[in-house]
Amino acid sequence: QVQLVESGGGLVQAGGSLRISCAASGRTFSSCPMGWFRQAPGKEREFVAAISWRGSSTYYADSVKGRFTISRDNAKNTIYLQMNSLKPEDTAVYYCAARTTPFSTAQAMGVPKENDYWGQGTQVTVSS
Repeated sequence: QVQLVESGGGLVQAGGSLRISCAASGRTFSSCPMGWFRQAPGKEREFVAAISWRGSSTYYADSVKGRFTISRDNAKNTIYLQMNSLKPEDTAVYYCAARTTPFSTAQAMGVPKENDYWGQGTQVTVSS
């Protein structure tokens, strides 16, 4: 059974930092791009960041560019999202996603596909 499990969410003050993780099990995604999405209350899920299978290419939403950094450790089947200079508008449930198409681009990860795998999400709350 394939699982993506996010961790590391929590409450942080505006301007602070947080790192969230997503560990995959049940299959390896070392040849597939992975990414992060988020959903705030009353809003649709939106793309945050994606990373190519080797980690050599990354892609970010304009709203987080320069503040967030996505990375991966294929040996651990895990991706990370380092979030700095957090703002109250970053408050959301953050979801990890993995594409099943090998060697597709990080940019393509920005548009969800029907057969993507998803985690259950981790709550990030930024207080003002």
